[in-house]
Amino acid sequence: MAVDRTHVLHSAAALLSRKATATMDEVARAAGIGRATLHRQFAGRDALVRALEELGIEELEQAHDRARLDEGPEDEAVRRLIAEMEPVAPLLSFLVTENQLFEGDQQNEGWARLDARIAALFRQGQENGVFRIDLTPAWLSEALYGLIGSGAWAVQDGRVAAKDFQYMIAELLLGGARRSVEK
Repeated sequence: MAVDRTHVLHSAAALLSRKATATMDEVARAAGIGRATLHRQFAGRDALVRALEELGIEELEQAHDRARLDEGPEDEAVRRLIAEMEPVAPLLSFLVTENQLFEGDQQNEGWARLDARIAALFRQGQENGVFRIDLTPAWLSEALYGLIGSGAWAVQDGRVAAKDFQYMIAELLLGGARRSVEK
């Protein structure tokens, strides 16, 4: 029987986003396969995490594409991005906590592309007077990642209703990022 690599990765992501210290045995059980089968797919935890990183980048890039970031207004593009990132949020919450993904000063090219797209959205919003200019686009991008990850954990733990995920993240981020209208 052939092993569906995507199924294994999604099962691993679901488990590891709830329990980052899960063993390879636990990952195999979550995927419904044996440990030996898992090890044939991924030589160890590092290989599994690298594969999860590739999957996460691929799914986040698709979310960026679906969100149509270049279609304004920018605050609405951020809302669309949050909505499109929601299904990937548990995987993102795991990946952003994995220190091994960032070795020294090296950053995966995929993360750099994602960061650049989000930063460009915030920069464009600043230029158009939508977002505050005292917060850098890089900071706003990191804040978005942080809120998405925290929101995923809160939903998984049952502290926040899943239906509130998008609203709460968008309102907190955009409420702090929007340029206030002076009277």
